Amino acid sequence: MIHASTFWVISVFISAAAKVHLATTQWTEEKDTTIYLPVSVPTGGSILSESTHWHQEQLQGRTDEGQSRNESGCRQTSLGSAVSRLRLAHEYPPSQSRAERNSCSASLDFADSFSLFCLKMETLESELTCPICLELFEDPLLLPCAHSLCFNCAHRILVSHCTPSEPVQSINAFQCPTCRYVITLNQRGLEGLKRNVTLQNIIDRYQKVSLSGPNSPSETRRERAAPDSKAMTSPGIRVQCQFCEQDPPLDAVKTCVTCEVSYCDECLKATHPNKKPFTSHRLIEPLLDSHLRGLMCLEHEDEKVNMYCVTDEQLICALCKLVGRHRDHQVAALGDRYDKLKQALDSNLSNLIKRTSELESLMGKLIQTCQNVEVNASRQENKLLEECELLINIVQQRRQVIATKIKEGKSVRMRKLAQQIASCKQCIERSSSLITQADQTLKETDHTRFLQTAKNTCERVSMATASSQILIPEINLNDTFDSFVLDFTREKKMLEGLDYLTAPNPPAIREELCTASYDTITVHWTTDDEFSVITYELQYAIFTSHSNVVSLCNSADSWMIVPNIKQNHYTVHGLQCGTKYIFIVKAINQAGNRSSEPGKLKTNSQPFKLDSKSAHRKLRISHDNLTVERDESLSKKSHSQDRFSSHSSYGVTGNVYIDSGRHYWEVLIGGSTWFAVGITYKSAPKHEWIGKNSASWVISRCNNSWVVRHNSKEMTVEPSPHLRRLGVLLDYDSGSLSFYDAVSSQHLYTFDIAFAQPICPVFNVWNRCLTILTGLPIPDHLEGTEFNN
Repeated sequence: MIHASTFWVISVFISAAAKVHLATTQWTEEKDTTIYLPVSVPTGGSILSESTHWHQEQLQGRTDEGQSRNESGCRQTSLGSAVSRLRLAHEYPPSQSRAERNSCSASLDFADSFSLFCLKMETLESELTCPICLELFEDPLLLPCAHSLCFNCAHRILVSHCTPSEPVQSINAFQCPTCRYVITLNQRGLEGLKRNVTLQNIIDRYQKVSLSGPNSPSETRRERAAPDSKAMTSPGIRVQCQFCEQDPPLDAVKTCVTCEVSYCDECLKATHPNKKPFTSHRLIEPLLDSHLRGLMCLEHEDEKVNMYCVTDEQLICALCKLVGRHRDHQVAALGDRYDKLKQALDSNLSNLIKRTSELESLMGKLIQTCQNVEVNASRQENKLLEECELLINIVQQRRQVIATKIKEGKSVRMRKLAQQIASCKQCIERSSSLITQADQTLKETDHTRFLQTAKNTCERVSMATASSQILIPEINLNDTFDSFVLDFTREKKMLEGLDYLTAPNPPAIREELCTASYDTITVHWTTDDEFSVITYELQYAIFTSHSNVVSLCNSADSWMIVPNIKQNHYTVHGLQCGTKYIFIVKAINQAGNRSSEPGKLKTNSQPFKLDSKSAHRKLRISHDNLTVERDESLSKKSHSQDRFSSHSSYGVTGNVYIDSGRHYWEVLIGGSTWFAVGITYKSAPKHEWIGKNSASWVISRCNNSWVVRHNSKEMTVEPSPHLRRLGVLLDYDSGSLSFYDAVSSQHLYTFDIAFAQPICPVFNVWNRCLTILTGLPIPDHLEGTEFNN
């Protein structure tokens, strides 16, 4: 489907081609003479061929008409043709024949018609140009809005809408670059759109008949779009023709780089026609002479730049390289430098486009974040109003309740006081009448009358006094309602501290309060705002000498998690003995959580005691099974399979078998000068000295001689002469057994062992005694220590 304007341009194209061939046949000015000039124009399509044949037939039947029209002098010519004829009259003397002059005139008329043909071709080419790449359509797609677009240009539009990690197939819509109509794609993408076959056929025919050369319509249009000439000429600056004789000169339409002259349209047709020797000249958009001179060498004004100095990174001429200051510099051809700089610019432009796309994506995320902030802030504002209204309602309700209590307390007390006042008033009135009667009785001087009334009066006064005594204890003058006090100090402070909830402060692990056994660790922590914490979460992981705290914190798979802890302490069970752990405590509430600094805690070594059932019959084991002593007075008769039985191997083992983890124990040397300490397999023979077989590894002392022994191979070691406490570190998983001076931390020796079965500690005593200390934590200076022997 093609626009109506496109069909109109095609018709103009056919008409222009016909006019070109019509102009190739000229009639002479002689009345009875006809000259036919078979000037041929390259034609590659059927349209021009058919139109040429038709016009030739028409011309053969119109000879008389052409002659009469030539006699009347009505044939019209352009201004460029007139100027060309003036130049022709000057160049060809009158001695030449009229036929020769008419032949040249016909050629000039053909040039005029050819210019018109080029103009029509350029108009047609603009209709066949893609709005994206500004080139002829290539594999055009027919859009639903009736516009067309190159397949590759449409693909580039889809790519520009993709993020770096998003495939092109995920884009299912784009806008037409001409009318902005939204094109919706199906599952096939661009392949689902129809091809504009008719438009492609027109382009193919157009390319066959289009003119070639530097001044062809397509070449002229591309040069007109060249960025260098546009960049050098500002829109407000006029470039005048340098050939015009009129004042002021006309505006130039082209600048010839080869001639270094600017031409207006008429002068260009008259003095710079599109034929040899001008066909090789390069025409560009009008350019100021100063800008055109910018292509000249800065040091040699008459020389043009033709090479590039790599050292100084500037354009130079040949003289600069031969005799100038650039003669010792590295130079490159302009084409090579052009390709390299163009490639670099293209790469930088791609990076800039990619970075711009990333920034656009980031800006979109920022805009989304701003929208989220606005929505959340609005929601929180509404929540604040609701909460404040709720608080106000609660305060008003409590005010009513407390006011009611005050009124009721006042009413009860006032009613009771009113009753007591009324009672007092009655007592006072009765007492007043008795007092008056008693006064009258006391004034009676007649003994008979006085005795007759005094007894009754005295009883009544006495009864009145007693009744008033009974009323007085019921009256409480201290209950003035002053003990009913309102104190909202705490509530006021809480109201003053009203704020939106934030994540609690990070807790702090108190390592000095933490405790450990061989398989448990109790972690204690504190926090500044316990009231804002809803729950705690404890995380822990094994920490080795090769571990990194940051990498551990970033690896969720390495952590064990204990959630929903309400107290500020927790005991973790089932841990490996002799192992260092890293702990993190997380305080949580509705607003979020914050974690403590990592704390490093370790379990103790596996505790064990001496196995009395394995002891030699000449060895005494203490009641706590921690000390072994040589005693020749003992005479045990038991000869079990697990007991040491050799007359020269006075040994005893521990009551534990170890098959994993790290373990540390110490041996106190109780004056013994002949002993051995180490480990052994359960299957090791009990009738041999330990260390003289392949199933045991020991360090032995005999008087002042210290050796390490395994499989009957010995090596001398030199500990401190005052060694009183021997440390043993066993790392079953790593396959190592190390001996230390536990006091000075001196390393004595390390065995590298590939353990094949569980092992147990073993002790040999030939004199005095040894005491073991087990269940100890591994000393800090031995953590991560490795020795190679």
